[in-house]
Parts: sequence; C-alpha cells; structure tokens
Amino acid sequence: MSHFYESFHPNNYNIYLDINRATKTIIGKTVIRGEALSSSISIHQKYLDIKSVLVDNQTTIFKLQDEAILLPDVKTGDIEVIIEYSAKLTDSMMGIYPSYYEVDGVKKQLIGTQFETTFARQAFPSVDEPEAKATFDLAIKFDEQADETIIANMPEIRVESGVHYFETTVKMSTYLVAFAFGEMLSKYTTTESGVKIGVFATKAHQDNELDFGLDIAKRSIEFYEDFYQTPYPLPHSWQLALPDFSAGAMENWGLVTYREAYLVLDPNNTSLETKQLVATVIAHELAHQWFGDLVTMKWWDDLWLNESFANMMEYVAIDALEPDWKIWESFQTSEVSAALQRDAIDGVQSVHVQVENPAEIDALFDGAIVYAKGARMLVMVRALIGDDALRMGLKNYFASHQFDNATGADLWAALGETSGMDIGSIMQSWLEQPGYPVVNAKLVDGQLTISQEQFFIGENQPKSRQWQIPLNSNYHESPAIFAEVENTLGDYEQLRSQNGVPFRLNVGNNSHFIVKYDETLLADIIEHVTELDSISQLQLLQDLRLLAEGGQISYATVVPLLSHFITSHSNIVNAALYRLANDLKKFVTLNSHEEQQLQAFFNKMSDNQVNRLGWLPVDGETNDDQLTRPYVLNATLYAENQKSIEIAHQIYQNNVDKIADLPADIRVFILKNEVKNYGNRELVNQMLLAYRQTSDASYKSDLRVAVTSTQDTELIKQIIAEFKNAETIKPQDLRAWFRGILANSHGEQAAWDWIRNDWDWLEKTVGGDMEFTTYITVIAGIFKTPTRLKEFKYFFWPMLEIPGLKREITMDLKVIESRVNLIAVEQVAVNQAIMSEIK
Repeated sequence: MSHFYESFHPNNYNIYLDINRATKTIIGKTVIRGEALSSSISIHQKYLDIKSVLVDNQTTIFKLQDEAILLPDVKTGDIEVIIEYSAKLTDSMMGIYPSYYEVDGVKKQLIGTQFETTFARQAFPSVDEPEAKATFDLAIKFDEQADETIIANMPEIRVESGVHYFETTVKMSTYLVAFAFGEMLSKYTTTESGVKIGVFATKAHQDNELDFGLDIAKRSIEFYEDFYQTPYPLPHSWQLALPDFSAGAMENWGLVTYREAYLVLDPNNTSLETKQLVATVIAHELAHQWFGDLVTMKWWDDLWLNESFANMMEYVAIDALEPDWKIWESFQTSEVSAALQRDAIDGVQSVHVQVENPAEIDALFDGAIVYAKGARMLVMVRALIGDDALRMGLKNYFASHQFDNATGADLWAALGETSGMDIGSIMQSWLEQPGYPVVNAKLVDGQLTISQEQFFIGENQPKSRQWQIPLNSNYHESPAIFAEVENTLGDYEQLRSQNGVPFRLNVGNNSHFIVKYDETLLADIIEHVTELDSISQLQLLQDLRLLAEGGQISYATVVPLLSHFITSHSNIVNAALYRLANDLKKFVTLNSHEEQQLQAFFNKMSDNQVNRLGWLPVDGETNDDQLTRPYVLNATLYAENQKSIEIAHQIYQNNVDKIADLPADIRVFILKNEVKNYGNRELVNQMLLAYRQTSDASYKSDLRVAVTSTQDTELIKQIIAEFKNAETIKPQDLRAWFRGILANSHGEQAAWDWIRNDWDWLEKTVGGDMEFTTYITVIAGIFKTPTRLKEFKYFFWPMLEIPGLKREITMDLKVIESRVNLIAVEQVAVNQAIMSEIK
C-alpha cells in the first residue's frame, strides 16, 4: 500500500477552525504548502464535508475516495492547497470532541483532541502519516464564554475578533497536534532551564489536586534534559486532565492529555500505589517529548520504538526522582507479568509488526507486547551496555534525527556505536519473533545442562524458534549470551561446591525468558529461598505459575511451596504469591466444599499478616507494609474470615458520613465488604449517587468495585441498565464496570447476555477506539467452562473478518481453551493438594 507522503510533502499547515459547541459543528479552512512529487496527489480526510479545493488559488477538480481527497492534476514542485470544509464534533473521544462534567450540578463541556493514530484527518485535511512532518499555524475561534481558556501545543500570540492565534510549531507529525478550551483550573511552575510547566483540569477539581502532577512534570523534564543531554525543544509543557479520554494519556507535543485518574489526585488521601501510577504515567508521556515527538517512528510498524522506550524511561525517571519507592520492583509486578502472560499465547504479535490498514494500526497497541515486552527488551539492552553507553547513544540518536523520523535500526546503530556491541543482531531475535523461551536447567548424568525452547500456554504449533538470551547466571561458567539450543556447563557437584550457592539463571529478572529447574536444582533453591532478594523470590513464583499454566509442571506441586513465602514483608513477593493463589480459584466452583477448602487455605496464608499489619494504615510504616496490606485484606475477605468482616463493617459504621475520607489504601475493601455482606438496594443506590457526584477518580474506582460485587441479581440488572447511561458511566469507564459484573459469579450470565445483545451499540459507542478489542480480552480472562468456551466461539467466530479483531479473537479462544483443558486435567490433584495444606 503506498503512502500519501510519497507523492506530496507538506511543509506548513495554516489551520483555521470555528467551533460551535451548541450545534456541535466545525467550520474549517486549511492551507497546506508543500512539494508535489507527482502530478496526482492525495490528502487524507475522514467525515469532513469538503466545500471547495483550490490549488495555487485556482479551483481544481477533486474526487473523494475512502479517506482521501484525490487531486489528479496538479503541477509538480511547490504548491499551495486551500481546502474549505465543515465537520461535526464527535462523541467517540477521537478527533475534536467534548468531554462532559458537572460543577455544583451544572453540566459543562471541555473541548479536547485525540489525533493518534489516524484521527487528525477528522479535524483537518492533511497527509496524516508520521513521516509527513510539517510546521503548523493554528487559529481557533469558538463560542467563547467569560472565564474560558484555550491552550495548544505552542503559546498563544494574539486574539483578533475572537480568533486565537498560536505561535508556529516546530516541525512535527499530524498526530501530535492538540488544543483544548473551556473553563479550566491551572497551576504553573518553571524548570531550571526556563521551560514553563502547567497543569490544567476542570473546575470540578480542587486547586491542590494539581500540585502532585505539577511537581512530577517539572522534575521529569529536568531529569530528561540531563539524561538525554538534549534540551526540551518547546517553550512550554502543558499537562491537561480530560474528563472523557479513551486511552490513559497522550504525548501531544507541548500539550499532553490525560485521563483525570492519571494526572489529578487528592494530596491528603491517595494511596502510594496511585501516586506511583500517576507519576509513571506523567514520566512516560514526558519521555515521549523526545522519543516519539522530537524523533518519530517512520511508520506505525515501529510504534514499539515510541512506546517501549517511554515505558522503560518512566521507570528510569521515577527511580531517579523518588528512589524510596523502589519503582523497578513494580516494573516486575506490572510490565513483566503482563508481557510473560500474553507473549506465551501462540498467535501473539511480535514487537515489530508490518501494518498498513488504519483499523489494524489501532489493533497494534497491544499493551503487553508493544509497551511491556518492548520495555523489557530495552531493559535487557540497558543491562547489557550500561547507562553511559545508553545516554551517549541517545544523545547521538537525537542529534542525528531531531525533527525527523527514524526506524529501530537507527536506534540499534546509535547504541551499537557507543557500546561497541552488535546490539541489532542480539535484538533481532526478540523484535521480529513472537513469544519467548523457557530455559530448561537440569542434570544429565551428573552434568549441569541448559537448553532453550519456545514457551507456550495452550494449543500451539512449535516453530523451533531460537533466541540470543542474556542469561545473567550466578555461575560464571554460564555463557553471557546463550544462542544455542543446548549447552553443557560441567559437572554439577563440582560447580555447586565451587560456587557455594544454588544455580540460578536470569538473576535480577531483566531478561525476557523463564526458567524450568529440575527437581534437584529447584529443591536446592527452595532450601535457600530466604537468602534470596525480593525480585528473585517473585521471579521464582512467577516462573512456577507460568510453567503450571503451560502444563509443564502441575499446580498441585506448586501449592505446598507457597507456605515458604507467606511471612514475607515484601510487597512484590506478596503480589506474586497472591497472583498465584488467586489462580487456584479457577479449580473450584461456587459454594462447593472445594471452595470452602480454598477459603481456609487463604485464611491460613493471610491471617498472621492481617494481624501484623492491622486494617488501618499506621504512621511511619514502610512502603512495603502499605503496599502489602491490600493483598492480605483481599485474601482475608475472600476467606470470609468472620473477624475481618466485622472489623471492616465497624470501620464503615464509624465513618458512614465521610466514606470518601477513609484511607485510600483500604477504602475499596471496606466498601466491598459492606455491599457483599451487609448490602441492600438503598446502599447500592447511595454508592451509585456518590459515584456520579465525585470527581476523585480513585474513589470512583473503589465505588465501582464495591457496587459490582453485589450478590443480588435484581441489583445486578439495575446496574447493567446503567451501562448505556453516560450520565452515570462514561464510555471510557464502561469496560471496567462490565468486567466487574462479569467477574462476579452472580453477575456473569447477565453481563455476558448484555454484551451479546448490545454489541452493535458498543461498537458504535467505542468501536473506533484503540482499546476496543480489550472487551474481548476481558471476557477471555474470566471464562473457564466448556459451555462458555462454546458460547464465546459461537458469538465471536463470525467477526473474524473484521480488521483489527482477528488476532484478538483467535488468541482469546486459545486462552479460554487452555484454561478449560487445564481445569479438566488438574482439578482433582489441585484440590487434594489444598486439602493437605489446611490439615
């Protein structure tokens, strides 16, 4: 498929927009100056009503076809194209769209934009491809009211006759253009180098909710200027929280947009986990201001270049800004586990993917692969070459490609030059192949032997792939890079006594593979498990869980090992422990004897920790304790521990008039317990009302979790009836509500019926959105019976031909199938193992 940039190179856009919120209309005029490389050129447009096209001030013939304006007869060389058109404000959170919110019961709108991936063409005609970089002059008029503000990529220079004119941008891609207007709160500061930093939100928020984001944004920009040794290239960096936003955040150059949940927070009552999340999201978007904005991928197949890199840098930055948080630990629980889970399914995309169709470009945004696995690959590179070579390589990369485009090969070349290593060939096997290896470590006739093969969960067709694996072993007899199928390291007894510690691979868990130790080697590690650091303990649990999921070992053999970890004070060990324990829930059915056994097992695991930590946060406690408490409270409530149920109820009763002020770390458990064990229609309606009224995103999330856990089928019907009511549940939040009811065994049938009956409505409402396929992913994460597998296949199979859905449907069928098969094979043995543990 040819790209429009091949025949026309725009170099400047002069864009005039007149936006009317009341009529939801846009009147636009775009002047494009550029160079025609052939006499027939095309310009992108989508949903625009084209009134006229002039080329060099002459009326010209044009045709509209698909998403293009075809100009079949232009002179080659420098030309000026003037297009007048009208368009509609959308409600799809794409293009130029309104966000809805309320202040003191009054309904208001904030207009914002979302142009990535291919939605700029819904706002103005353009060559809407990343390589087509140009400068932009924006002029915007709107139905302006007193006390309203307008912001954009660049500073405003003047207002004439109600038209706001902005400074010419630097050379940039269309998908990074942004502006917003409406009533806004704002706060400003300035970096050491003179960049103006601002945070903006609606007036539904309190002034002090902007402070945290402002501080992180300022320090992130300062950190990156130093780390990249390249100045931030614009006069300002605005951060804007939009009430309606489909993704998490978007790195528009100079005007970054966010979901409210990822930018504004209550400084007096926000959990440490939420602060870490908000900080990493801000640092991620600001990493993009260089990596993605200053240097942009040439085409969407290198999307990973932007995302993987920003995903690694958010941790590098926050680790430097807040070292006490030990943020690399949460990289292990979030990015690493997501990547390993998803990348084990046959049919998963590789990090680098060939793609042309716009609908398929959106489907590329597979968070677990393009973000998490890609970031893990770059962490692997960083560990191999060290920070000095990384920083020098990046400095050179930015210098060579600034205000231009690059490919993955350009990055490897820059890093290869400063490190003296052939990074490109090492990374080839990780970038171009889907999946990852399991390294088998075993004793063969007394010899310590390692071998690699691709690891799968579920049905698969092995492709005999091989990787260049940075082994990071604690025995120096192991190779640094393991590229063979098999390798013998030497006599085990001798190696063990020389090294004095159990044999281990992937120390630090930086490389993208898992390890299967044979019985002798695993028993040795378990015997010394308390000597391992937290990341090594997490890794052991994570690898065992995946091997059990993939049917390479039995879950029943893992159950007795869990007791070695239940007293750990490390939050990431507890994260891995309870992830594994929660996976055991698939082997029991509701209200069965086996479920009671599992609850008793959860009780045994969590009881001492609940007593040690208590329900309420304590002044001066460690970060680890703060972050561990939620895991053990969740476990004690699943165990239906009567004492815990009563304590949670008592805390609720004591705070019934100020529920929002309950400590944010534990509030969700108090609310959920109340709904589940003491709930009625009145309580659920109260919570729904509080959900509508609050602008605190983390409180909203807690209320949603609580409400969707009700066991009352009539209330479940009432909640599902709200799914289409955007006044209660914004389309951006609907997936979480749907998942909440679907994951609740009392609501599973009703939620599944809803999505099948209302699929067309759902597609109309959020179908253009890059997150759309995750509705299918969510279902696959929950279904576990042969009947559900059949129903899933029956419903989704006819949709296989829809671009952007095929990969998700075929992979998710495998996910459910492998779970159904695993349960059939393992159920009896797992439940016997649990019974032995509670005796």
